[in-house]
Amino acid sequence: MSAAPSAAIPGARPVRLGPKSVVALILVSLVGVIAFGWPLLADSAAGLAHSKDAPWLFAALLPLLVGVVVATISDSGMDAKAVAMLGVLAAVGAALRPLGAGTAGLEPMFFLMVLSGRVLGPGFGFVLGSVTIFASALLTGGVGPWMPFQMLAMGWFTMGAGLLPGWRRLRGAGEVVMLAAYGAVAAFFYGTVMNLQGWTYIGGLSTGVSFVPGDPVHENLVRFLAYCLATSVGWDLGRAVLTVVLTLVVGPTLLKALRRATRRAAFEAPVAFEDVREDRSTP
Repeated sequence: MSAAPSAAIPGARPVRLGPKSVVALILVSLVGVIAFGWPLLADSAAGLAHSKDAPWLFAALLPLLVGVVVATISDSGMDAKAVAMLGVLAAVGAALRPLGAGTAGLEPMFFLMVLSGRVLGPGFGFVLGSVTIFASALLTGGVGPWMPFQMLAMGWFTMGAGLLPGWRRLRGAGEVVMLAAYGAVAAFFYGTVMNLQGWTYIGGLSTGVSFVPGDPVHENLVRFLAYCLATSVGWDLGRAVLTVVLTLVVGPTLLKALRRATRRAAFEAPVAFEDVREDRSTP
């Protein structure tokens, strides 16, 4: 008997989200939630929120990302081919980001993250989103205290696409419309989460939308909503519209290309055993 790998199932998720991957993603997400939200619970004596915590968050985030990759490899057998695809997609995403950065929120990399997360799964997607932001920051000189927060937010953005339902059967126009709708909603979510990080810098300016350390959480949340409406809705809308347009126009072709690439790489190809013993019966 010999082991013959059968062809990968078309459209199958190539990188499973196993128990170790789930634990790793929950851990890194908890760290992210705490990093974004702790200023809301801090008192006025804690100092300006997020002014010094970014290096510590970055130091914690890198080993956690490595942990997600290691857990995914352990759970699903992700090999060098998957790691190579991660590098290629991160490089493409990093190259796309400067094309629209700083122009009314138009960021073409977001649609690529949506489609990649859908095809490659949530664990792979989280790492891809985070690594893409890291690579683009190095490429554009955008390294700063905001970078680890962007890595977390983009990781969640891409992971969410991998958690969408119907990955076995939903194909065609229905899938593309679902991804476009997700991209629109998640684009606003990304902007809102990043606002939570940047908003705390304006504490003490005594405006109606300023963060006030030590104030009740619900009062600060009201100010935060007003801050988002006043400062970032236009940028988030531009990001959402571009993501929807590119997903609808380019999505069908790119989804096929990504799925074809994963099939050829044969990630997690199931192993089928066939009986190849010689027929020793006499004619």
